[in-house]
Amino acid sequence: MSDTRVPSRVFRPAQQEAESANTATGTPQTEHPAYRLAFQDMDFLLREDLRPIRFQLELLKPQLLLDEANIASTFVIYGSARIPEPAKAEAVLALAETDQQKRIANSLVAKSKYYDVARRLGQIASNFPLDAAGKRHFVVTSGGGPSIMEAANRGARDVGAETIGLNIVLPHEQAPNPYVTPGLSMQFHYFALRKMHFLLHARAVAVFPGGFGTFDESFELLTLIQTGKVDPIPVLFYGKEFWNRVVNFEALCDEGVISPRDLNLFHFCETAEEGWEIVQDFWRNKEKPAA
Repeated sequence: MSDTRVPSRVFRPAQQEAESANTATGTPQTEHPAYRLAFQDMDFLLREDLRPIRFQLELLKPQLLLDEANIASTFVIYGSARIPEPAKAEAVLALAETDQQKRIANSLVAKSKYYDVARRLGQIASNFPLDAAGKRHFVVTSGGGPSIMEAANRGARDVGAETIGLNIVLPHEQAPNPYVTPGLSMQFHYFALRKMHFLLHARAVAVFPGGFGTFDESFELLTLIQTGKVDPIPVLFYGKEFWNRVVNFEALCDEGVISPRDLNLFHFCETAEEGWEIVQDFWRNKEKPAA
């Protein structure tokens, strides 16, 4: 018995069973939808009753992919899908005809510098070394779309690093930007699950100028930190002039709807180097034992 090999499993793998099921002889019984294996029956999986299962699958699949890629933490970049890189912003301005178009184009040109900042931040974060266990940290993660998101993924690609894109199914066609690592390009149906995956591994978040989506993601994060649902992490708001114009943070304090200390939940910054230093200082100080 000393040389007997005990198998690691005795049940056939699901993939093998699925292949066998697909070769069944055609009869009224085997061709009816009721006979399909449950996990191969798309009509069944897409039923309203199966929403909890779809939630679980959408939570589990990205987590398994990140684990298999040895990713321990991420650096999440939020920002507009409408701010182009400087050259393209200038092209938009050149094509503007009406006063309103020119005003908006000039505004985009002014903000297009943040494309380069996000790209540089992606480069810096992606050079963070592996830990002793071979795990990767501060892996650049974006929504996988264009503009600021593209810039962050592009920065990671510049230095030969893998980078994550968490895309979402929308009514209009939206493809991942070409700089996302294919094996780390994920698509979501549920906004809630996508936002959870943004933050599960985030150890720093940079928020660039943006619209409704950027507001939704960034202020939910601030709420989670404010209420103690998640531990504080570095939150960088790029473009102080923009943010103070579109959100009157001081007025929120004056109105008594947030505490003055809530303004310490985030930092304004302008350059990639400045933001990265804030992140490094935060974690260096966090690691120091209490006196």
